[in-house]
Amino acid sequence: MQRPSPTKVILDTDPGVDDALAILLALASPELEVVGVTTVCGNVPVGQATKNLFRVLNLVKTPPGLLVGQGAARPLEEDLVTAVQVHGSDGLGELDSVLTAEGALRYPHVRLPPVLSTAQDVWSECVRRYPDEVTLITLGPLTNVALGLKVNPLTIQKFRSVIVMGGAIGVPGNIAPAAEFNMYVDPHAAHRVFQASLPLTLVPLDVTTRVGVTRERLTTWAAESCDPLGRITTDMTRKAFEFAETVEGHGLFYFHDPLAVLAAADSSLLKVEPFHVAVETDGRVSRGMTVADRRLRRPEEKTSPNMHVAVDVDVDRALSLLRNRLCPWS
Repeated sequence: MQRPSPTKVILDTDPGVDDALAILLALASPELEVVGVTTVCGNVPVGQATKNLFRVLNLVKTPPGLLVGQGAARPLEEDLVTAVQVHGSDGLGELDSVLTAEGALRYPHVRLPPVLSTAQDVWSECVRRYPDEVTLITLGPLTNVALGLKVNPLTIQKFRSVIVMGGAIGVPGNIAPAAEFNMYVDPHAAHRVFQASLPLTLVPLDVTTRVGVTRERLTTWAAESCDPLGRITTDMTRKAFEFAETVEGHGLFYFHDPLAVLAAADSSLLKVEPFHVAVETDGRVSRGMTVADRRLRRPEEKTSPNMHVAVDVDVDRALSLLRNRLCPWS
């Protein structure tokens, strides 16, 4: 039986350790064809995000013709809040401190192109090349998508689907008591995107915090792998594990962004339900909170759903795919 053609995807990302792993996962997934990668401010400022993207791409063989662009440098209305306390000052777990036995950088810096495309230009070109075929996977704040709806709406409307890693529906937030980081950084962008009648699938903390590993388990994965990706995975996650152990107390590394990539590779991993979801933009203590209308009401008595929300995940199968692709045996 002939295998279906890979799904063409664009990754919009703010690397970020779990973003970096999501990029590597997407490139290692035969179900996906990565046609574009764009950066946005979030975990780190956008310039650092772009440097990190090229550093990650330098670690693997990239697809021919891959388009790369740089997007928004600041949220629509808020000052930028980063997450360097989780991901390290470089966003990649302080990779400059990882040395070879000879004392050289294990992951050398890379030179950026003298001219970079914008995120909007990359998206437009991908949609022109592959009309109605492209899935956008957002791994950071939704600033680029919101700006695209304003300056280039026809491109955004031509995405086959938009998978959004973000939000917290029935669980606590991770940057604030009620808010997930991507929504908190730019709630006004999320509000604009949620109101745009796009084919959205939300992958919130409700499912991503069920897909995590201890430091010991990830170290075992890497030790049993003979692929360089295994060592890269453990090197980049050291700082995040420290934060999880000393600040959060659970000691787990959650595969937030990689799960959004897996959702594009195999939708059967997630159970989704239609909801109307709104995001709080002005609350003093609830900024970035995502509120789904989960009341027991007749459909005509509720606001129509504006997205599908992942409410359950096949944890064992997701972890198996992550291990096989990030720490492969051969």
